[in-house]
Amino acid sequence: MPFFRYDERLGIPVPRLAKEWEMYSAEEQFAILTEWEEIRGRIPDRIMAFERLIIEMQERLGLEDSFDESCRLNGEISELASRVNDLNIWFRTG
Repeated sequence: MPFFRYDERLGIPVPRLAKEWEMYSAEEQFAILTEWEEIRGRIPDRIMAFERLIIEMQERLGLEDSFDESCRLNGEISELASRVNDLNIWFRTG
C-alpha cells in the first residue's frame, strides 16, 4: 500500500497512512520519513508558485471594473491563499 497520495489541489503527494505510526516497522518508518522529507523539500517551491499567482490576480483585481469579475478573482485569490496555508501546515509536519 502506498504511503502517500497525490493531492491535486496542493500539487504534492500527502501522507496516507493506513495504521498508527507505531504499528509500522522501523524500516517502514524510515522509508516513509525519507520519502516525506523529499516531498517536503518541494513545498516552498509550490508556495512560491501560488504566491506568484496571487500577486498576478491582485494586480488584475486592481484594474478590474466589473463587480462580477472582481468577485470571481477574489474567490480565486482566497482559494490560492487557502492552498498556501495548507502547504505551510504540511511543511511544519515532520
